[in-house]
Amino acid sequence: MRHKVSRELFAYWDALRGARAAPERAYFNPGAISAILADTFLIEVDAEGVFPLRVVGTRVNAIRGAELKGTSFLDLWRQEDRQSVHAALVAVVDGVAPLVGGARMRAPGDAQVDLEFLLLPMRHFGKTHSRVLGAISPARAVEWMAAGGASPLEFLSMRIVDAAQAVPLQPPAQSSRRPRLVISNPEKS
Repeated sequence: MRHKVSRELFAYWDALRGARAAPERAYFNPGAISAILADTFLIEVDAEGVFPLRVVGTRVNAIRGAELKGTSFLDLWRQEDRQSVHAALVAVVDGVAPLVGGARMRAPGDAQVDLEFLLLPMRHFGKTHSRVLGAISPARAVEWMAAGGASPLEFLSMRIVDAAQAVPLQPPAQSSRRPRLVISNPEKS
């Protein structure tokens, strides 16, 4: 992982998972990664293999210049690369393994921007085929992203990360107490 965003998200994910292959979604605290939250997203693993985006950071939305929540993660990519991206997602989910990859996009004015993406498996209510936490970031700040309108992403490379041998940045400081997911019914309150 070359980008700071990827290293920070991996460190947080790695600390959350402990000895497990993947952490529980309920333990995820967005405030713990507030500095990189705009570059992150959460994908739902669905039976149809559409992989809808459930949570999308503002800089990820800026790639298209629109709200991406509810759209397919695959739709961010060129048509000819969607099968490779689908295979990458399946590898993350089936192998319960983190994956890092390279991508490229063309900005307005035909400027080329190289990106790094990270896909991390998450458990949800004990189920591993449920969620994928991810990030996508350019190596440097890109001014035009606020205007959106970039071309679909071009898939360049990917590799499975051996989580046991990765040496990421230190995870963000957090309480030793894990947050709980609390679902309340407002009609009964």
